[in-house]
Amino acid sequence: MNTLPYDADQLRDRAQSIIANVRELSQLGWTPATSSNFSQRLDEEHAAITVSGRDKGRLVEADIMVVDFEGKAVGSDHRPSAETLLHTQLYRRYPEIGCVLHTHSLVQTVASRLFAGAGHVRLEGFELLKAFHGNHTHEMAIDVPVFANTQDMPTLAAQVDALLDRQPLWGYLIDGHGLYAWGRTMAEARRHLEAFEFLFAAELELRKLGCRG
Repeated sequence: MNTLPYDADQLRDRAQSIIANVRELSQLGWTPATSSNFSQRLDEEHAAITVSGRDKGRLVEADIMVVDFEGKAVGSDHRPSAETLLHTQLYRRYPEIGCVLHTHSLVQTVASRLFAGAGHVRLEGFELLKAFHGNHTHEMAIDVPVFANTQDMPTLAAQVDALLDRQPLWGYLIDGHGLYAWGRTMAEARRHLEAFEFLFAAELELRKLGCRG
């Protein structure tokens, strides 16, 4: 008899989705040195998430665990990432969110350092702004927040919550760390993640050419 408080078949399905997508992101060099973490919603109380410290290019089903929305392990004694709370706060707050992706690409990390002083990266006038759910024109600007890095996850989660109270977000940077992006599905979260990567790279390139700053 299955006594788990979640659907095991659903977990296998989510695990395969995470493994396939994260392998591709790892091949792009966005998950160096076992960094980064990835999750998908299982139901109204649980999420599947990568176990801490695993090589993201070599994930297997056993490297995906279940946590509740308080970030605690469910059905296993695996250790979730210290940053699990940054995933589960989004699932708890927005029932429509189905996937959260956190990567450490070079572009994301450099952008986070460069724009930390301003507290945000302004992305304006790019056609690719239409990649973000709900945007239908390039004639707009969005400010992607850059939070100070800390190991105090409850404090960081509270800062994210406070900003979400004031404006819609599709993702945010942490200084010297990387990017969080999310969406209703894995495909939408990937699209947002890839759009941020391109737009940050474009902003950095414009600065190299002396066109910004």
